[in-house]
Amino acid sequence: GHMAAASRAIRDRLKLADLVIEVRDARIPLSSANEDLQPVLSAKRRILALNKKDLANPNIMNMWLDHFQSCKQDCISLNAHSSNSINQLLGLVELKLREAILKEPTLLVMVVGVPNVGKSALINSIHRIANSRFPVNDKMKRARVGPLPGVTQDIAGYKIASQPSIYVLDTPGVLVPSIPDMETGAVKDSVVGEERIAKYLLSLLNIRKTPLHWERLLHRREEFDEDPDDSCEKGSRGSVRRRQRFNNSDALYVQDLVIEVQRTLCSTAMEFTGNLDEDNELESLIDSQLVALRKVFRIPHKPLDESHGPASKKLLTLFRSGKLGPFILDDLPDQQ
Repeated sequence: GHMAAASRAIRDRLKLADLVIEVRDARIPLSSANEDLQPVLSAKRRILALNKKDLANPNIMNMWLDHFQSCKQDCISLNAHSSNSINQLLGLVELKLREAILKEPTLLVMVVGVPNVGKSALINSIHRIANSRFPVNDKMKRARVGPLPGVTQDIAGYKIASQPSIYVLDTPGVLVPSIPDMETGAVKDSVVGEERIAKYLLSLLNIRKTPLHWERLLHRREEFDEDPDDSCEKGSRGSVRRRQRFNNSDALYVQDLVIEVQRTLCSTAMEFTGNLDEDNELESLIDSQLVALRKVFRIPHKPLDESHGPASKKLLTLFRSGKLGPFILDDLPDQQ
């Protein structure tokens, strides 16, 4: 019931918007869309903003931009924390609205998207840029709009342009995630379970043979390995020296941890002799990888505890922060 109510509220607000910025996660350009509202959104003047481009594979990102362009859909990849990205987006917004033949002196832009795609970060960045463009008295000016017969509403927004006056709604529209199947949607980890999400991530990486791209790391000597010249320094002294170098910096620690995770996923994938097309065999590989990652993450093994929750959580943290590398998990439609 609350999902239906949220969808109705968004639909009502969309009626007031002259242009919609639909924010999606650049790593999942299709899965981060709300399918139920796509007919409504596509009927509006719309810009797709693929956020978190810094975490997405740039080469594949260009292919996605070409795909949306071929579908006659305005699209831009951006980083909501980058002023350059936001200025490019606002430039596109002004261009699209100047093309429109509207009688209204005030135009309204609405930002929508499912949870966790970066709507609020985008709104905040727009606010900062709006502050720099216009005097204080325009910062929080309320845009008076009434595009519907007999309807007049005051909506708080940030002014981003004049002639015509363009305001961006100061509250993002939170679209309820649409989950037609287990592979699509954006919901809290607690709803699905971190272990299940991590297993799905590993299944995608293994099917695409991504871990095999890290084979070079198997033969790479890590910084904290003992140097050949240190062969005479056995025992605690050498161990202390390596530990000191290892703990010099948190960034170094994370970098070394990522390399060890990549090496572990690669070695387990190379040792696998089963068939990735068989679900049971793929699941066996994933289980062995999570077991191996427990050692990497130094998670103590407890008797009778078969849960991979802690290892799954740490793996997802590395992936979501972009430490494991840039990825796009969705397949391009013409490649499916």
